[in-house]
Amino acid sequence: MIRCIHGFVESFRTWRRGGWFAVVALLVGLALVPLPAVQAEEPTPAGEEEQQEEAEKKPAKSRYEEVVTVTGTRFEGRTAIDTPAPVDVIGADAIRSTGATETGKILQLLAPSFNFSSTTISDGTDIIRPATLRALGPDQVLVLVNGKRRHQQALIHIQQTIARGSAGYDINAIPASAIERIEVLRDGAAAQYGSDAIAGVINIILKDQTGTTDVTVEGGQHFEGDGTILLVGANTGFAIGDDGYANFTVEYRDREETNRAGPATTNLLGWYDPMDFANGCEVDASQCRRFLRIGDADSENISLMVNSALPVGEGEFYFFGGYANRKGNSSGFYRGPLDNRTVPDIYPNGFLPTIVTEPTDTSMALGYRGDLPNDWSYDFSLNWGMSEFKFREENTVNISYWYEPIDPNDPNSPLFMASPTSADTGTLTYDQLSASFDLTGVVNWNVGSGPLYVAAGVEWRQEGYQIEAGDPVSYQYGRTNDPSIDIFGQTGDTAPIGTQGFPGWSPREAVDDDRDNIGIYVDAESQFAERFLAGAALRVEDYSDFGSTINGKLSGRVELSDAVSVRATASTGFRAPGVQQAFFSQRSTNLRNGVLTDTLTARQGSALTQAFGVPALDEETSVSVSLGLVAKPSDKFHVTIDLYRIDIDDRIIFSSEIGPENPPGGCGDPPDPNICPIAAILAPFNVGQVQFFTNAIDTETEGLDIVGVYTTDFANGSDLAIEGAFHFNDTKVAARRSSSAVLPASVLFDQTQVTLIEEGQPAEHFTVAGTYGIAGWSANLRLNYFGEVSGQGFTGVKQTWDGKLLTDLTITAPLAENLTLTFGGTNIFDEFPDNWDPNNAFPFPQLGFVYGWETLPFGVNGGYYFARLNYRFDHSR
Repeated sequence: MIRCIHGFVESFRTWRRGGWFAVVALLVGLALVPLPAVQAEEPTPAGEEEQQEEAEKKPAKSRYEEVVTVTGTRFEGRTAIDTPAPVDVIGADAIRSTGATETGKILQLLAPSFNFSSTTISDGTDIIRPATLRALGPDQVLVLVNGKRRHQQALIHIQQTIARGSAGYDINAIPASAIERIEVLRDGAAAQYGSDAIAGVINIILKDQTGTTDVTVEGGQHFEGDGTILLVGANTGFAIGDDGYANFTVEYRDREETNRAGPATTNLLGWYDPMDFANGCEVDASQCRRFLRIGDADSENISLMVNSALPVGEGEFYFFGGYANRKGNSSGFYRGPLDNRTVPDIYPNGFLPTIVTEPTDTSMALGYRGDLPNDWSYDFSLNWGMSEFKFREENTVNISYWYEPIDPNDPNSPLFMASPTSADTGTLTYDQLSASFDLTGVVNWNVGSGPLYVAAGVEWRQEGYQIEAGDPVSYQYGRTNDPSIDIFGQTGDTAPIGTQGFPGWSPREAVDDDRDNIGIYVDAESQFAERFLAGAALRVEDYSDFGSTINGKLSGRVELSDAVSVRATASTGFRAPGVQQAFFSQRSTNLRNGVLTDTLTARQGSALTQAFGVPALDEETSVSVSLGLVAKPSDKFHVTIDLYRIDIDDRIIFSSEIGPENPPGGCGDPPDPNICPIAAILAPFNVGQVQFFTNAIDTETEGLDIVGVYTTDFANGSDLAIEGAFHFNDTKVAARRSSSAVLPASVLFDQTQVTLIEEGQPAEHFTVAGTYGIAGWSANLRLNYFGEVSGQGFTGVKQTWDGKLLTDLTITAPLAENLTLTFGGTNIFDEFPDNWDPNNAFPFPQLGFVYGWETLPFGVNGGYYFARLNYRFDHSR
């Protein structure tokens, strides 16, 4: 199997070098290959009509269910394989089959173009992981709920991880128990839906069932004996009148931390007491795990969701929304007992700072929709959402508080010798309010073989961003916060500012700002000929902060025969700078050349960015094209092949960590701007390095998606579904540029960040699954191959982690009427990423860091086993 997968990968890489001409030739050739004739259905024998009706009522086993999709088209009546652009439809049965408890992880296992990278020791990114599509950024995919725009998260990823510099969507805030299906549009759709839809659209459809209640209880644990997960979920629905409904979901999930810290073989940084080695630290990682927490953060979650509609007059009111609260607990880097960032009187053996996070997510949408004469309909809606992310630091200390002299004018003054060991470090808040009015209808015209389906609408949206300062101890330099006072730590060097691990936001970084925009769109589609479908969309948007943009999309589908179709799209797109990127700033502690260094993230328009000559952010622009083939030689088998290319210009990036020069003769004191211009700019701000957001790169992404599904029924009443999905992508940084006269492009966005963009996410992700069912029993076997990834953050030396094949197995057994037991495991053969290179990654492996953490797609936890009980009862009577 692995040999076949590697052969497939090499074939794709050969195609990539061959170019688009070869691809077009391949598609045309496939379309012209004679396919097996579709056998006519035999008449149903007398007396078997009832059996056939029951068979037709079976739920689809495939995650690519042939249900009517609402994503990528404004018009009802198209199944996923009949749309001009590729759409995956993932049903509730497929969601339950994974054994995963997080919505993001479920999508990663089922949709190969989706990535949900795992990371650790990454501040808030430990608890909200980046969700990406087609290896682009999390803010380049649009998330909808019931077709309405979802609000983004308040957290912006600023550590050396996938999605660095982006703020996407907290997709785990939507409980899996509330989801009926997920539609993934793998195509640029900014002209249809607006900003963020460069890579595609994920539309999460909530359950609307009534008369039944589903209760789920699941427990599981990793093979290593940690990371225990407990999930309890309930979904129930009630009919209101003849056609109204109210559906409610509540879900509780508790996930304990995992820790894959390895044994230490060196005491280079003075982390360990010599007795640790005598007691077995060098051979038993558990002896030294107080120094490291490498794995999933501890997380406790509660989420609620409601979906409802009530007929009133000629239409219906609808309402949906939810609430999710999560409490996370993770750690930063260890501070050794001899480090200047330690107070031996409090922590004689050093300490591991604890980062306590609390994301809260609230949303609600309400509207009224109804029909108009002549096959027209309307929909008016208000949509509000808010993401709040609270930070708290525990097991910490403010070094400058402890060593601050009581009388700074007296060289012999006694020190305060006191500091809190915990503090609130600040809160991030993002909110979104939108109002939209949409019209859809049919225009009968004399062109082609069908009517013209038209959709048009207008949307107003306001986005706000707020940073609340933390407790004074979390950000101050001494109690007076006066940088002119000399405060020295235990080593005689200047005492660091604020709480260790995660310094808080100060009033200088606090912000409360917003922007608004208005968009107008028109979307049309028609069957111009019996076998030719075409559509077009146009959208105009105007933003209060950077201006206007116009984008369009063309799509078409040609049926070459009853079994074979070719589809294509071409579109332009854009992404407005996120308000998080526009208004964010922070002072944090990062590694630079193996040394913990204070880093300032400077807001656009700040004194520091102006000193570097960095202008305000502008929008990203994109051009996307796709070409696909759809073949359905029989009712039991279909396959789709889609090629795509996405070019993005002026992509917004988070700069490299820019530090002062280090010439042989030094920079001088103060730094001489003629010798060290960067050092001269940084010196007045009292930081070791700086980062900021800027439009600095162009990227080119090419890829291929292949999806095949085969289903069949057997004479004994059993059924089998086999599906395979293969995703390839290749992203290149086509250009780097700098608007600063001081910073060359290679310094502004260095090779480490280029590697993260180009090779940080798997270039190949395949999933092959089979589901067999009989007499209420079912078994699902799934193989997930994650291609190789590379990174060079933290060490500066590039390392590649090989691709890995993970195997999942679940079995569902009926225990009683309406009661089932599902048990199994994910990654049942306990695969792990490759170890860090012990030489090139020095000193991390020697300190106990077994695996890298900036790019690994499936994490470092290893195998997981679980058992789940599902009970459904009918209360419709």
